[in-house]
Amino acid sequence: MGALPIGKARMTYPTRLILDSAGEGIYGLDAEGYTTFVNPAAQRMTGYTEEEMIGTCQHKMVHHSRPDGTPYSHLDCPIYAAFKEGKVYSVSSEVFWRKDGTSFPVEYTSTPIMKNGKCLGAVVVFNDIGKRRKDEEEIAKLKRQLELENAYLNQEILEAKSYGEIIGRSPALGAISSQIELVAPTEASVLITGESGTGKELIAREIHNRSSRKQRTLIKVNCASIPKELYESEFFGHIKGAFTGAARDRAGRFEMADGGTLFLDEIGEIPLELQSKLLRVLQEGTYEKVGDDRTRRVDVRIIAATNRNLKEEAQTGRFRQDLYYRLNVFPIEAPPLRERMEDIPALGAHFLRLAAKKLNVPDARLTQSNLQELQAYDWPGNIRELQNVIDRAVILSKGRKLSFNLPTGPHKKIPPPVAPEEGGVFTDEEMKARERQNLVTALQICRGKVTGPGGAAELLKMNPTTLYSRIKKWNIQVEP
Repeated sequence: MGALPIGKARMTYPTRLILDSAGEGIYGLDAEGYTTFVNPAAQRMTGYTEEEMIGTCQHKMVHHSRPDGTPYSHLDCPIYAAFKEGKVYSVSSEVFWRKDGTSFPVEYTSTPIMKNGKCLGAVVVFNDIGKRRKDEEEIAKLKRQLELENAYLNQEILEAKSYGEIIGRSPALGAISSQIELVAPTEASVLITGESGTGKELIAREIHNRSSRKQRTLIKVNCASIPKELYESEFFGHIKGAFTGAARDRAGRFEMADGGTLFLDEIGEIPLELQSKLLRVLQEGTYEKVGDDRTRRVDVRIIAATNRNLKEEAQTGRFRQDLYYRLNVFPIEAPPLRERMEDIPALGAHFLRLAAKKLNVPDARLTQSNLQELQAYDWPGNIRELQNVIDRAVILSKGRKLSFNLPTGPHKKIPPPVAPEEGGVFTDEEMKARERQNLVTALQICRGKVTGPGGAAELLKMNPTTLYSRIKKWNIQVEP
C-alpha cells in the first residue's frame, strides 16, 4: 500500500490503522506547533474534528488554560518543550479543553520526533483520567469517613463496655476492674480463680492488654488438654531426635512467650513431677529443651487460672506449696454469674449479636420476659452456659420470639431424700417413685446431658449404661 497524505504528514496505511484503533488520544505537531495528524480517540475526547485541528495551533485549541482557568502560555508548555529541547516530557497534573468549553484532567507524554539530529516536531499521547480521579477522590472520601466512624465506634465501645472484652457494670465486675488496674502495670504473677465458665481467660487478656508487654501476643496453654508425657515438650520445647517422633526442633510455649505473657489455664492439672521445673523457670528464668543440655534464659510474666482450690490442694500435697505461693502473688477471683445478675442484659445482647453473625440468622432482641427468665435462673455453668443457651434459642427460634425453656426458679442441687416418720418405712412403689424423680431431677439439672463431664451419670455417681437402662425402664423422655 502507498502512503496517505494527512496534512503535512505522510504515513503508511498500517500505521494509520494502528493510530485509529488506539484507545489513547494521539496527535502530532510540527516544529512550529501546528497539528499534523490526530486520531479518532483524540477527536472524541476533545470534541474537535480532524478538519478543525489539522494545520492549527494545538495549544491554542486544547491547552490554552490551567485547571483553574488562568492562561497557560505555550512558552511554558511541556509539549512544546519536548521538541524544542529534544527530550520526553510526561505530565499528569494538567487539563485539556473541549470544544464546548469544558475541561477534563489528562495525563500525557510528549515525545520529540528526531531525524538526522534535527527535531521535526512531537507526538503527544494522552488519556482522560477524569474517571480515575473521581474514583480516587471517592476512595479518599470513604477512607476519611471510615477513619471517623472507626474513631466514633471505638469511643462507643469504650463507653458501652467500659472495660475491654469484659462486659457489664455490676459491683462484682467493678471490683475485678479495680484489681486489674492495680496489677496490670506490674510484673507480678496473677492467679485467677473461679468456677468454670466465669471468664477467667478474659481477665487474663485484659491484664496483658493493659501491661507493658501488650505489644507481644498473649500465649495460652490449656494444661488440662496436654497428654502427661508431652507436658515438658509443650512447655520447654525439644530438639530434633530428643524422642521418637521428634523429627525437628520445636519451640515451647515459654520460648514463644519470651518478652510477653504466658497464660496457664487450668494450672491445677499440671503433674507434680513437672511442677518443680515450672517453679525453676519462674524463680530463675532458665530452662532446657527436652534432649538439650543448653540452658536458655527467658523473660515471661505468668498469669494462671484454675477452678480448683489450690490452697487446699497444696495443703494436702496434691500441688506444690512453693509453686502455689509463687503463682498466688496477686489473687483475683472471677465472680460467678449468679453474683452479677445485673450484667445479664448486656451479656445477653452481646451473645445475641455474636450468634446472629455466627449462625447467619436474623438479629433478635431480648424481651423483658426473656430477661426475667434469664435472671431467675442460677447459671451453674456461668457465662459459658448463658452463651450456649442463647445460641440454642437463636437456632430454635427461626426468626420468631426467643424461648429458653429454663427451669422455673433458681437452679438447686438435688435435695437429700426425706426420711420416713420415725419407725416407718417406704413402700417399694414409693422407693421407685423417689428414685425415678431423683433421676429426672438430675437430668433437668444437667440440661438433658446423660454422660460425660457435667452429665447426669457423673452427678449421680452412676455407671452410664445403668443410667440408660433405667431411663428406658421408666420411659423417661430426655430433652436436651
